[in-house]
Amino acid sequence: MKLTKKSHACVRLEKDGRTLVIDPGGFSEQDAAAGADAVLVTHEHADHFDEGRLRAALEGNPAAEIWTLKSVADRLTAAFPGRVHTVGHGDAFSAAGFEVQVHGELHAVIHPDIPRITNVGYLVEGGSVFHPGDALTVPDHPVETLLLPVMAPWNKIAEVIDYVREVAPQRAYDVHDALLTDLARPIYDRQIGALGGTDHQRLAPGESAQV
Repeated sequence: MKLTKKSHACVRLEKDGRTLVIDPGGFSEQDAAAGADAVLVTHEHADHFDEGRLRAALEGNPAAEIWTLKSVADRLTAAFPGRVHTVGHGDAFSAAGFEVQVHGELHAVIHPDIPRITNVGYLVEGGSVFHPGDALTVPDHPVETLLLPVMAPWNKIAEVIDYVREVAPQRAYDVHDALLTDLARPIYDRQIGALGGTDHQRLAPGESAQV
């Protein structure tokens, strides 16, 4: 399976000529969801969910479908009947030939005064890849490649390191990194790499790896 990093929280997965895109939001490239056979969205925040781009992707490929939680699905279902699927923790489904399990229920705490919204993570191909969205969800299943939300208003590096330790993947690739400056990246790379207990890597937008 080929994993291609897009800007911020978005990745593209390719297998057997089909493409699955996760979280093509407003911080990602304009064409991040273009050509996708299936799209997964973890939650409604604009850096993960861009309604206009998803509508364009669905219109551009009449066979494309979306799997997401209710808050996002409610905004798309009427326009694309039968192509938008609502999922939640514990669900399992096949999307464009990719086997997916859903883990998690709530977004991480940003501040106690801000109400928490729903958030789900997606475990793809039996644990080959896990994208947690905006939460430090630990799936009850071994993970080979963890997509690690490295920098966000709701986390700090100690929590990121402890999360890598708890999930214990074979490797971790940074996502949710648009707010992390190039000046700070070596600090994160060094500390997560030294303390996380796994192979920590970073792909620039557009770079790919086999997972």
